[in-house]
Amino acid sequence: MTEPTNGLAVSFEFFPPKPGESGDGFWRTIRKLETVAPRFVSVTYGAGGTTRERTIDTVRRIRDETTLAPAAHLTCVGASRAEVDAVVRDYWSAGVRHIVALRGDPPGGVGGRFTPHPEGYRNAADLVRGIREIAPFEISVAAYPERHPESVSIEEDLAFMADKAEHGAGRAISQFFFNTAAFLRFRDRVFARGIDIELVPGILPVTNFARVREFAFKCGATIPKAMAARFEGLDEDPETRNLVAAVVAANQVTELRREGVNSFHFYTLNRADLVYAICRTLDLGLAAAA
Repeated sequence: MTEPTNGLAVSFEFFPPKPGESGDGFWRTIRKLETVAPRFVSVTYGAGGTTRERTIDTVRRIRDETTLAPAAHLTCVGASRAEVDAVVRDYWSAGVRHIVALRGDPPGGVGGRFTPHPEGYRNAADLVRGIREIAPFEISVAAYPERHPESVSIEEDLAFMADKAEHGAGRAISQFFFNTAAFLRFRDRVFARGIDIELVPGILPVTNFARVREFAFKCGATIPKAMAARFEGLDEDPETRNLVAAVVAANQVTELRREGVNSFHFYTLNRADLVYAICRTLDLGLAAAA
């Protein structure tokens, strides 16, 4: 597979096929985006391990049947250390060498109150330490450019990120955002604090603006008025909405690249066509498709 030659690197997030689904659509998505030659692809993990077996099976199959480098998500919500550690060991046995370590959302969803399991990991930094004690995984974690919903300040977020980096996390993938200036300010603060971690912006192509606006409100991500105006009235016009979404995401990447950012993580929602179109707009996957 031809590697990108324009200095741009991408990675993709997927969720495993749901129970009862044939999975054909998922694997078509994987195969199409494989031609873009991403750095890695990550597979999500349900709260409390609800997708544990499906996540492991999906990651194993990506490793065995594609040229992609898979990463497996892991959360510590509603699980003891022993239960989480067992998953970590299962990942290592399955040949997984990269974990995306996340605290995970509270049982009530984003905005709810998180209470650690009485015998579990307290937070993502604690989880990173636990993973490191088991095996030498590559570890990615989360970052929140506009402040974590439960955090009192960006400074608190930076302190947590420093802790995660100190104990073995090498990459921080941001929550989705649409305010580019907010991400750049956050990047500058990470650099000013001397935190030794790669900061990768998370890009969410808009497939349903009403749903994105609702989730953005819960997680504290601002939506610029100009962007909202572009999507106004398009939820019942998917063809036009997808065209606008591709342009908005490609412009966001282009703006960030002008500021020296060259690695991006796309939240695909298992939608190949929209993300693939964005990558082609960015001149990725051209050699593979020729």
